[in-house]
Amino acid sequence: MTTPLQVTARLRAPVTEVDHVRGPVDAPVTIVQYGDFQCRFCGAAYPNLAELLRQRAETVRLVYRHFPIANVHPYAESAAEATEAADRRGRFWEMHDWLFEHQDQLDPVHLSLGIEQLGLPADEIRAEIGRQEYGDRVRRDFVGGIRSGVDATPTLFVNDVRHDGGHDLPELLTAVDANANP
Repeated sequence: MTTPLQVTARLRAPVTEVDHVRGPVDAPVTIVQYGDFQCRFCGAAYPNLAELLRQRAETVRLVYRHFPIANVHPYAESAAEATEAADRRGRFWEMHDWLFEHQDQLDPVHLSLGIEQLGLPADEIRAEIGRQEYGDRVRRDFVGGIRSGVDATPTLFVNDVRHDGGHDLPELLTAVDANANP
């Protein structure tokens, strides 16, 4: 009996200077996450990825890319645009963290309150989101995900290869360690 060849999905959109990156630029392991701020599975992976970065601070860089699944998560696109508006002001990761830490508060009223809590100009950002000023950026990430075989969130690529394991900390540590010392 023969088994079909398993095709490993690879990252098709290389990491560039416009990506959102945490961790050392020369880290031996790069994790690219395609995520949706309203996805509960992304929310569950968030603290594990944060702890992974803490435990492997010199080994891992994390790249976050938008993959809002708008037909399931009605606030995902505006949340993604809020991070881009925050990024324009040098505060992407603060907005990113706030969104994952307040996933049940992504409706427009609570999102505005979160923007204010971070000390960002809520009226300006609300207007930018209303104009979909960052829609092209969000779509670019989404299309790159589609080209790379992303079909759910979170999807992680470890050194350009899709990580088909789980998102709990022990599995992530194992994946990183295997790629840091191949």
